[in-house]
Amino acid sequence: MNPVMVITVIPFFLALIISLVVTPLTIIFFKKRGWVIDPAKTPHPAHIHKTPVPKGGGVPIFFAVAVTVMLLLKPDSHLLAIGVAGLLTLIVGLIDDIRSSSPYLRLGMNFLVTAIIVGSGIGIAFISNPLGGVIDLSTPKLGFDLLGEHHEIWLLADLFALLWIPSLMNAINWSSGVDGQISGVITIAAVVLGLISLNFSADITQWPVAILAFATAGAFAGLTVFHFYPQKIMPGYSATSLAGLLLGVISILATAKVGALIIVLGIPLIDFLYIMIKRLVSGKSPVWGDKSHLHHKLMAMGWGKRRVALFYWFAAVMLGVAALSFEARTKLIIMIGLVILMTAFIVWQYSLRYSKQ
Repeated sequence: MNPVMVITVIPFFLALIISLVVTPLTIIFFKKRGWVIDPAKTPHPAHIHKTPVPKGGGVPIFFAVAVTVMLLLKPDSHLLAIGVAGLLTLIVGLIDDIRSSSPYLRLGMNFLVTAIIVGSGIGIAFISNPLGGVIDLSTPKLGFDLLGEHHEIWLLADLFALLWIPSLMNAINWSSGVDGQISGVITIAAVVLGLISLNFSADITQWPVAILAFATAGAFAGLTVFHFYPQKIMPGYSATSLAGLLLGVISILATAKVGALIIVLGIPLIDFLYIMIKRLVSGKSPVWGDKSHLHHKLMAMGWGKRRVALFYWFAAVMLGVAALSFEARTKLIIMIGLVILMTAFIVWQYSLRYSKQ
């Protein structure tokens, strides 16, 4: 069989089919249990839906990715760590989806599951320097002997992962406000990471990376069918945190993917940084939700939910093409341009608000 098909089409459609089957079953089960988010009973500043909708999107995502990976890949220590971290992420996410939990507990679990990933040896030794060359994260190293084996901790590389993955988990969760918005963006981001992996398709050791990427894309494509307006299910923290974990792992398994993922998720990441800085400057906790995200501002301008979601999808596709086409320096220029555009938009919004007062 064609190797490209093995690492692209098969994992994508296998995960897609599983997701399309498990998602409606999850909807039915959650509704029967009464696990729905009713904005009339439990108002939340981040919720903009009007009728009761279940969360729990992490269930079909976890099953679709896990089954696809088990069928197509041989188990090893890395896959085991990803599986354990994914399962813990799902459990914590479902607890939050069903009855809500402390954001500080969620953040603590983000670091715990990332520590499991890092402890398995998944790390990034080098990242591309947008000004040329590479940045070495492999030193300094801390070596020690445990149970008769020598181990090394790459301090900078492990620290990068410990910050990168939880940041992704939260940035993606904060951008899940509109029907179909973030599930479609994650699908696009995973496809881009998978396509970049095809550059290494001749290297059989890179096949698991591509398979995991396309399995993630297929799983979220299936969820998007039911999440797009009018949504039948919300991804919930279970799906968005899984997305951050999976995309983070995929991006650090090969150094070229970190910059690409930053580009594709440019809008959610910049929005995440803006909101976090804004809350800190205002003396508020950065982990408590409000209605100051970009998608809230777009809806305040009169945009409908479909339009907002399609805007995010279109932007992710365009940025994905850029991530596939350009070198590190051009990607940096693109990110700077995005920051300038979003800053100009925010300033314009504030000036418009004050001019009406």
